[in-house]
Amino acid sequence: MKSALLLLCFLGLTGILTLHGHTVGEDLFFHVLSPPEVHYLFQVRPAKDFGGIFACPLQEVPLLPTEPPQACDSLTNGRLLAGSVALVERGGCSFVSKAKVVERYGALAVVIADSTIRSLSEPDEQDSGFVDMVTDGTGRDTSIPAVFLSGKDGHMIRQALSRHTEPWAIISIPVNVTILPAYQLLQPPWNFW
Repeated sequence: MKSALLLLCFLGLTGILTLHGHTVGEDLFFHVLSPPEVHYLFQVRPAKDFGGIFACPLQEVPLLPTEPPQACDSLTNGRLLAGSVALVERGGCSFVSKAKVVERYGALAVVIADSTIRSLSEPDEQDSGFVDMVTDGTGRDTSIPAVFLSGKDGHMIRQALSRHTEPWAIISIPVNVTILPAYQLLQPPWNFW
């Protein structure tokens, strides 16, 4: 089946399938291509038990912060989400609700950033900045992939967009970091502060 998916991806005949192929702890990466201020690889964790998987990498697609940031209901910039990846902030409603809202507007995937910005200098060194996103028990699901991003990374991306007065970043997701020679150099510098 994997070779069939690769052939379909190569031919451009598939988008995102609704298979649950990720496991807890199997982190993915996305690469911000612009703005240059945040041209780094960002680590994300796929939802544990809802949402789709990336059957094909999404190359050079917009990462659009939603308005309002928590994306629990109607979005003022929802018309811009079609064909984009939504950047949403945690809180206000369930992870599934957020994914359903942005999916309704045509988003290809959703990146949910933590609402807490943890400093790496805080005493809890066990905290990776990730939570396991789980279903809300309503029986609802979404066909788009949902991934969790640390609050610091989400904050830095939003700030860079605000400073450059750009409505979105351009990203590729997921990225195979094993083929990148300078993986360590592409990590955000604030991860080492």
